[in-house]
Amino acid sequence: MVISQVETLYLIASFLFILGLRGLTAAHTARRGLIFAELGMGFAIWGTLIHPDIMARFEIAGFFETYKWILLTFFIGSAIGIAISALIPMTRMPERIALSHAFGGLAAALVGVSEYYREQVVAGHMDHTTMGAIGFEVLFGGLTFTGSLMAFGKLSGLIPGRNITWPLQNQSNILMFGGTFVLLVAVTIDPSNQILFYAMAAMPLLLGILFVAPIGGADMPVVITLLNSYAGLAASATGFALDNNVLIIAGAIDGASGFILSVVMSKAMNRSFRNVLFGAFGKVDEEDAAMAASGGERVQEASVGDAAMLLSGAGSVIVCPGYGMAVAQAQHVVGELAEILEANGTQVRYAIHPVAGRMPGHMNVLLAEAKIPYTSLMELEEINEDFKNTDVALVVGANDVVNPAAKHNPASSIYGMPVLNADLARSCIVLKRSMRPGFAGIENELFFAPNTVLTFGDAKDTLTKVVEALS
Repeated sequence: MVISQVETLYLIASFLFILGLRGLTAAHTARRGLIFAELGMGFAIWGTLIHPDIMARFEIAGFFETYKWILLTFFIGSAIGIAISALIPMTRMPERIALSHAFGGLAAALVGVSEYYREQVVAGHMDHTTMGAIGFEVLFGGLTFTGSLMAFGKLSGLIPGRNITWPLQNQSNILMFGGTFVLLVAVTIDPSNQILFYAMAAMPLLLGILFVAPIGGADMPVVITLLNSYAGLAASATGFALDNNVLIIAGAIDGASGFILSVVMSKAMNRSFRNVLFGAFGKVDEEDAAMAASGGERVQEASVGDAAMLLSGAGSVIVCPGYGMAVAQAQHVVGELAEILEANGTQVRYAIHPVAGRMPGHMNVLLAEAKIPYTSLMELEEINEDFKNTDVALVVGANDVVNPAAKHNPASSIYGMPVLNADLARSCIVLKRSMRPGFAGIENELFFAPNTVLTFGDAKDTLTKVVEALS
């Protein structure tokens, strides 16, 4: 009877997770998807709290002895989650997600080690199938933990964001991963060998660091989605080890969606997985960077007044937001500027590149936070053809995603990557702090185009002055 209740709750939870994922595929349904996912988690927790193993202990030991550790860890975890949400702003969402993945991976790895200790070390027996599942759980959990911490460090600037390489780096990483897999097979065959198990558990911790260190900041969106996939696989393996259906289903959904998202992100960047994991994209070409930094005489600089004049005379404007907008937290003043322009009869839309910012949907979330209607947010393929009929393209903190070199220069490292056609607008205003290159580390041809002007400074300050000039 209780089993059927638990499985029913797990089934409802799994269904809600799928509905949640479906809702998160579009900006206007994202809030609803989040509510579905939260309800699903609630049902999953409910089912776990009345699991037969827990209820058996409840009948013997009572409420406090049964649930004290669950409640303690629940409050500790909730406190950490609330602190992360409160202290890390939405503009740093990628770092927040990287930390969440790290905790998820750590939890999976610790559960795996705990199950091994309980069944093999204490009880003295573990079957090969369970050992294999726990091995995968510990491997992907450990790799996700340290890999996500490395991604967090690179995104937050705690460690250099550039790719860190060393001689025979790819060969040594592949050799180490192969060695870890051999240990996994060996301990699956002989679960009683504790030395092999703990060696296998330690290796992924080092692998996570060594795999992410050579990857530059430009590829962090793909790395984070790939680590999301690993965390899902670890959770699914945990489900097999614990015979927990909701973990198997939810982990599989997470792993598959993370992998699909990684493929979509790679495609949006015109990259392959092999190139992301073993390439050197994001390595700043110092010569190009220096040339870009010193080539100011070819750039047409515009004052705030010039920018305001161009915008006031425009019948149509397309805003191209980038990570610079997030850093400056300029999304609200972008919304204020749009309100003024629209009040004057100007059509204002927003062109969202799939990899603008450092996470899928990063720009959508920020602009939604500024109360900008979802109907004004256009995907690249929806709006790219409209640039040639637009009076002004306003680039706010974006760089590589508006670089025309991706369309016509086979020698460029971003050649083939879909980019926004900001260069085709009648006029283009670029808001930048300096002439430093973007994540790709290359010069941006758009900045030197005859129809482009650059206004230097903090995007929020610049736009605030433009709003004051137009008011």
